[in-house]
Amino acid sequence: MTKGQKLLNWVDERFPLSSMLKEHVTEYYAPKNFNFWYFFGSLAMLVLVIQIVTGIFLTMNYKPDGTLNGAGIPVAFASVEYIMRDVAGGWIIRYMHSTGASMFFVVVYLHMFRGLIYGSYKQPRELVWVFGTLIFLCLMAEAFMGYLLPWGQMSFWGAQVIVNLFGSIPVIGPDLSVWIRGDYVVSDATLNRFFALHVIAVPLVLLALVVAHLIALHEVGSNNPDGVEIKKLKDEKGIPLDGIPFHPYYTVKDILGVVVFLIVFSAIVFFMPEMGGYFLEHPNFDQADPLKTPPHIAPVWYFTPFYAILRAIPSFLGTQVWGVLAMGAAVVLIAFLPWLDRSPVKSIRYRGPKFKFMLVLFIVAFIGLGILGALPSTNARTVIAQVLSFVYFAFFLGMPFYTKNDVGSIPVPTRVTETNTKRKIQFAVLVAVTVVAATVFAMNV
Repeated sequence: MTKGQKLLNWVDERFPLSSMLKEHVTEYYAPKNFNFWYFFGSLAMLVLVIQIVTGIFLTMNYKPDGTLNGAGIPVAFASVEYIMRDVAGGWIIRYMHSTGASMFFVVVYLHMFRGLIYGSYKQPRELVWVFGTLIFLCLMAEAFMGYLLPWGQMSFWGAQVIVNLFGSIPVIGPDLSVWIRGDYVVSDATLNRFFALHVIAVPLVLLALVVAHLIALHEVGSNNPDGVEIKKLKDEKGIPLDGIPFHPYYTVKDILGVVVFLIVFSAIVFFMPEMGGYFLEHPNFDQADPLKTPPHIAPVWYFTPFYAILRAIPSFLGTQVWGVLAMGAAVVLIAFLPWLDRSPVKSIRYRGPKFKFMLVLFIVAFIGLGILGALPSTNARTVIAQVLSFVYFAFFLGMPFYTKNDVGSIPVPTRVTETNTKRKIQFAVLVAVTVVAATVFAMNV
């Protein structure tokens, strides 16, 4: 017995390391027909690690202090400038963190979209989906609180607008907004509590939810593009006939996705970290000034679809509470997909035309709302946002009706099938055309 084996045995006697690796990696059997869409779960884990590591290094030099220094510059804003200009490697750490924030939402949105098209939220994976939705909510809270920390113009006024929205909630609204800010206006107290929540509280909850998400997933098994449960057919050893060990097959496949992702990620960090003002907004390079409001206040791009829904709902009796409720409902409804979808099949491959038609409308509505939320509001844009908001909610609320008995002409197979290249290309072209059409339409409004 080698020294390494003796060490492993010593650890196993005190901690179930080998059994955990077998259960969750080497002897965790995943469907053999995973495709491109199954990269994004592992990529989300990668970006989470990037954000945690870069965040640790940033906190070593960042000071959450909104007061002015001797030069009349807020200490928090000056510390960001210090990181960018004077700390060795500080610029790349900051750009990795800011780019990672946007890329986190890119991979999470694509990961959620994959679950949507393949029915990964349906029985027996309801709890996996609910945990995933809670992770999404935590990411939104984490991003919002981190957005204030640079103490630039857009982060300051964006936080001011969003926090003030809570004041429209009846009875508890005014006290709730004061509690969130820690003051009557966004101030040094707000900065300090957002820093504490961003660095400690929310990440702890986020990590706990990620662990719960993975445990629940490995308990019921992964879904696949056919929506076939591989655990139903096993050989005499109890191994799924259509399953293969996650390691080494999918660990090698995920490495390919990681390499491609890191190429794109590095290109953004080194050549276009601002991404035209979408990843790092131009007003945020100016220090926060409570006496000077930017001409147009909008959240970061990953919040804009929900911000557009908020703006689309007109104020009633002098209160914006209905817009706030609509914005909240737009996120919360995602968690109820397992109970809204009444289709007898899971995968879009075997669904009927109703779901596919509504899915295309949903994609157009979501992208259109995202673009409109980043643009200044006009009467025409408000009307369009109202129509797209109606489509967004119709996709969810109408699901019990249009998904019932909505089955395609191709029967669901009893075992998983190999990837149909022609079908995959057709679906990719459909998604690409839908995205381009929605973008062109919204940009010309």
